[in-house]
Amino acid sequence: MRHYEIVFLVHPDQSEQVSAMVDRYKAIVESSGGSVHRLEDWGRRQLSYTIDKIHKAHYILMNIECEQEPLNEIETAFRFNDAVIRNLVIRRNNAVTEPSPMAKEAEKEAEREAERAETAARRETESSASDEAASDGKEKAYAEDESAKATPAVEPVEATPAVEPAEVTPAVEPAEATPAVEPAEATPAVEPAEATPAVEPAEATPAVEPAEATPAVEPAEETPAATSETAVEKVETASEEAESETAEDSDEEDKAT
Repeated sequence: MRHYEIVFLVHPDQSEQVSAMVDRYKAIVESSGGSVHRLEDWGRRQLSYTIDKIHKAHYILMNIECEQEPLNEIETAFRFNDAVIRNLVIRRNNAVTEPSPMAKEAEKEAEREAERAETAARRETESSASDEAASDGKEKAYAEDESAKATPAVEPVEATPAVEPAEVTPAVEPAEATPAVEPAEATPAVEPAEATPAVEPAEATPAVEPAEATPAVEPAEETPAATSETAVEKVETASEEAESETAEDSDEEDKAT
């Protein structure tokens, strides 16, 4: 058996018949003992140029392993089927099972389409949520306006400055009770002293004449001790007389005063 790669294009208006056509071609290959190694549906794609005024077509890829007779039967089916607008059969050296570049691109495109759909759905959800939030905000604003109209406006109270806490003063111990002071007795009024009469100045006392000097007593030759005692007695007598005179003078001055 030989390996072949078949690509055929189906009219876009007959896309619903693609699955039936693929099943028919697979049955032809497998009934003759062959096998299908790869089958890919690329979907509708843009044509490089128009074919009978057609700009798009449905692409199908098949890699089969069969004899010549089933291959001729498939080509005859392509030729007499108006839904197939183009077909291409290529011989391969071995079976090909890995995905084709077109299939990889189709997978990427499908992923991109899924991402676009997800993004669109998320944006729609966000927009609906924002619309709901906006409507809720409008309703709240309307309700606040109505309540503001119903209640009179209250003037804002000026903020009072924060009062710093006073420092805690230490507790003052109570002073001991002082004993009651008894009032002092009233002192009797002091009568003014009678004016003393002016003291007349005392008359000047006459100067005391000094006592005459007593002549020196010559000591007796015979009794020297008796002579010295007599002299002492005389001196004492003279001093006593002088003191008596002085006392008399002071008594007279006191009397005069």
